[in-house]
Amino acid sequence: MKLPVWSLVAPVLGWLALGGTMLGWGGGYLLVVVAGLVACVFAGVFHAEVVAHRVGEPFGTLVLAIAITVIEVALIVTLMRAGGPEASAIARDTVFAAVMIILNGIVGVCLLVGGMRYREQEFHLQGTSAALTTLTAIAVLTMILPNYTETTPGPYYSATQLAFVAVVTLLLYAVFVVVQTVRHRDFFLPANAQEQHAAPPGNRATAVSGVLMVVALAAVVLSAKALAPTVEKALGAMGAPPASVGVIIALVVMMPEGFAAVRAARANRLQTSLNLALGSAVASIGLSIPAVATLSLVYGWTLTLGLDPKSTALLMLSLFISALSLSTGRTTVMQGAVHLVLFAVYLMVSIVP
Repeated sequence: MKLPVWSLVAPVLGWLALGGTMLGWGGGYLLVVVAGLVACVFAGVFHAEVVAHRVGEPFGTLVLAIAITVIEVALIVTLMRAGGPEASAIARDTVFAAVMIILNGIVGVCLLVGGMRYREQEFHLQGTSAALTTLTAIAVLTMILPNYTETTPGPYYSATQLAFVAVVTLLLYAVFVVVQTVRHRDFFLPANAQEQHAAPPGNRATAVSGVLMVVALAAVVLSAKALAPTVEKALGAMGAPPASVGVIIALVVMMPEGFAAVRAARANRLQTSLNLALGSAVASIGLSIPAVATLSLVYGWTLTLGLDPKSTALLMLSLFISALSLSTGRTTVMQGAVHLVLFAVYLMVSIVP
């Protein structure tokens, strides 16, 4: 397998753009840094896909999910450190936005595109059910239950509660990974004979992609740190809701993952699409929240986790609709249309609360 030139050049250009900020360049030059950050996100996920292709399903989607989560956690922590106490809700807003983008936006487009092209598509119900069950449990534990605890008033956990929830969330994710990759791996494999991949890359291409993936992700972390103050000032000047920061982070992080899932759906590989989408949603909470919670406990940061009533209603509706639309092992354009309508509603109430 020959790696495309852009995937080799993008991480280098990202680091070159980052070098300008180290020299004190600002102003309009930050647009170059933004371009470098986006390029590195795409390059990092592309190289993660190459590594994933080499190790095969369902291990491949696990590699992608972890790569995406590393980027997400890096952006969250960077903005939390830069924003101080006022940034205590960035982790919650980002994870919530990621779940809504995945469950309604990415899954909706995949089901709609696949349904329009193939009328019906099949997937393994057992694997999808396991992912949705895990996602529902950790979503409620991390974003809804904090509103109802009594030790610490408000949408917060006490230190003891936060540590406990971080551990059980990570434990649930670990069990899901074992089920996905070892104990019930066949639940996550292609559901029909048409879901075949091209020949896997060789050892050399895989090794190069592994190195470039790390290089690209490091550039993303440092670029986010350089851009954090400017992003917050710009959103404040526009009068955007505070949750907009989380939506922006989630959109940047999930964009390449979304493209990969849609490509799989267009190729009649819906099982791969759902593995990518739902696996990323589970990882987004199951890894991001424990990581951010640990840092919050170590550094004494305040971590706002509980959602407001409007967001709670949207989350529960999205989980409920997902459980219904993915309950038969077959999908059509109808399910895709419903998910996309929910995604449009989420975007509308995020911009016009």
